[in-house]
Amino acid sequence: MHKLVPATLALAMGLPLGAVADTAADVTALRQEMDAMRAAYEARMQALEARLRSAEAALAAPAISAPPAADAAPVAGASATRSAAPASAAVPAVSLSAGTTPAPTAPSATAPEAAGPAAPATAAATSSGFNPSVSLILSGQYARTSLDPANYAITGIRLPAGDDVGPGTRGFSLSETELGLAASIDPWFRGSASFAIAGDNSISVEEAYVQTTALGNGLGVKAGRFFSNIGYLNPQHAHVWDFVDAPLAYQAYLGTQYVDDGVQVSWLAPIDQYLELGVEAGRGRHFPGTDTGRNGPGMVALTAHTGGDFGESHSWRAGLSVLNAKATDQLLVASNGAGDPVTDAFNGSTRVWIADAVWKWAPNGNPSRTSLKLQGEYLQSTRSGTLVHDVGNADRAGSYRAVQSGWYVQGVYKFHPYWRIGLRTEQLDTGTPDYGINAAALASDGYRPRKNSVMLDFSPSEFSRLRLQLAQDRSREGLTDRQVFLQYQMSLGAHGAHGY
Repeated sequence: MHKLVPATLALAMGLPLGAVADTAADVTALRQEMDAMRAAYEARMQALEARLRSAEAALAAPAISAPPAADAAPVAGASATRSAAPASAAVPAVSLSAGTTPAPTAPSATAPEAAGPAAPATAAATSSGFNPSVSLILSGQYARTSLDPANYAITGIRLPAGDDVGPGTRGFSLSETELGLAASIDPWFRGSASFAIAGDNSISVEEAYVQTTALGNGLGVKAGRFFSNIGYLNPQHAHVWDFVDAPLAYQAYLGTQYVDDGVQVSWLAPIDQYLELGVEAGRGRHFPGTDTGRNGPGMVALTAHTGGDFGESHSWRAGLSVLNAKATDQLLVASNGAGDPVTDAFNGSTRVWIADAVWKWAPNGNPSRTSLKLQGEYLQSTRSGTLVHDVGNADRAGSYRAVQSGWYVQGVYKFHPYWRIGLRTEQLDTGTPDYGINAAALASDGYRPRKNSVMLDFSPSEFSRLRLQLAQDRSREGLTDRQVFLQYQMSLGAHGAHGY
């Protein structure tokens, strides 16, 4: 027993020493483990912060309207955003942008809103290289008219020869096919281009521009070729329209749609009420201007749009725009006092005022099942300068001034998730032009061209639409053209959302 006691005491004294040794090793291991976890956590946080900066830079990129990014008009209000996309077109929002840029209370497709300069591009943001979003709009139609479209004219309106007005060709035809490309260039710029492929196999650049994404303070700049932001319908690509053709006022005073090469500056006010102001300067290459290669701008435009929501189901937008364009030796086709076609040459300036208004209703802001859209625009055109009458024959030059106007009102009702019906009425006032010494040869009786249309369309998905449109066109005095259109529109590729 006496030998057992010392052994027991030695064992009892050694246990704490072993425990201490084990505890020290554990502490060291725990510290190393915590350091490793801390390093991994910091690395993970840095990676997440880099991804957040890239996402913020992408969100700062403005949506491109119709189809290329920002082809759409600005959106007025939150519920307006909900009601715009499904109600505007069966083809998906074809802005060709990766997404839209929301403003605090009024998203805008044309005026980017950024809090400040974007962070430099990270490796994750630039590793994809050239990988733009691509879209293709396929469109075709069948047209039946009681009058020959080759002889189409608008009584009292002088239009450039070969301008894209009227119902087009009879029978089956391939309408404009639109190919679009768009992508962010870096955190500060975005690029977009759309190419129009016509039924006669010709290809043209419809839009091609760069747009800033991170100027901040509601400022945005666009440079290149683009649809002007004047009015409501003009900035939209044709596949977004609710009817097959443009209203008579657009055809008569803007040559269907005004597009130009130039620069556009827009500002979105940092207030609860949606308010966007813009100024544009361009080459002036499109009617009512002419491309003369002058150093100064041949076109200047000012735009102002405001809007918002009232209640959960209603939204609105209204605007006022003015376009000034210069023309030199602009050849115009019209009829003389005897009703015979003649070609005149115009030199001078044109000012077009546009007032537009849109109201939308959708139950609780959800247009997926039912909605109603009412829109209207009033255009006034003032042309002043000189007119050379009957070029190549009489060649009689005299003063010329014409104040003419036109309007349209239309409504589109969605009564089923797949079906919509629409009505449009429109009229022009050709006024009493002053032809100077050519008054006797160009006398006008003040006829007012007008037109009424009804359409029914079926959209089985947001990517496809079939449309039937009937119209009674009295653009030519004493004649009524009864028109029937069957149209299809199909959308392929990635698209962002259209504006309001």
